[in-house]
Amino acid sequence: MKLKRLLKFFGRTLLFFISFCLIYLLSAYGLSRISIAEEADTLDEVSIYIKTNGVHTDIVVPTKNEQIDWSKEVKFSNTSSKDTTYKYLAMGWGDKGFYLETPTWAELRASVAFKAATGLGATALHATYYREMHIDSTCRKINISKNQYSRLIEYINQSIQQDTNGHWINIKTNANYGKTDAFYEAKGSYSLFHTCNTWANNGLESCGQKHCYWTPFDTGIFLNYE
Repeated sequence: MKLKRLLKFFGRTLLFFISFCLIYLLSAYGLSRISIAEEADTLDEVSIYIKTNGVHTDIVVPTKNEQIDWSKEVKFSNTSSKDTTYKYLAMGWGDKGFYLETPTWAELRASVAFKAATGLGATALHATYYREMHIDSTCRKINISKNQYSRLIEYINQSIQQDTNGHWINIKTNANYGKTDAFYEAKGSYSLFHTCNTWANNGLESCGQKHCYWTPFDTGIFLNYE
């Protein structure tokens, strides 16, 4: 009888897991295909970009313009190159454990995955400098107004933890991806329902651009910008 009850428990658990995965994937597909239009009748005053590595979406902004100089917070000195000539800054929000402890999928630990899926882990912002942006299937240009850019600036700043002097908190680590990137302490919880792509999608919404109703993946975002 004990074995029968145990098998019944595992059967129900497996059925629940499969059902959850199917509902999640169907919801992600369906809701990401619901497109919310951009604000109408706005000026093309600032060029921003969205960039994907095939899994994760970054929002890319000018390193500096008359509205903000991002290098005052994302200091060039926090990158290993310390090069001050980069024109663009890509920013992506995500699970801190994924960013710092999982250089490849093969090195993903169960504890990191569990925390990321359930929202129990801390979050970080990954910032990467670029010299140029090349428009292709993985990178799209979006022109927005200065007012819209101000709203995007506010959205990004509200995602970041700040010290007592109001500055971004740099994460000291050797887990950088290259010579031009750095990590910063972020706010919020990463989960299956609020991923790095959800953050980027919400960023587009904050500045009145085309975005998905909801998406945990990058595909839905880039379908809006084909």
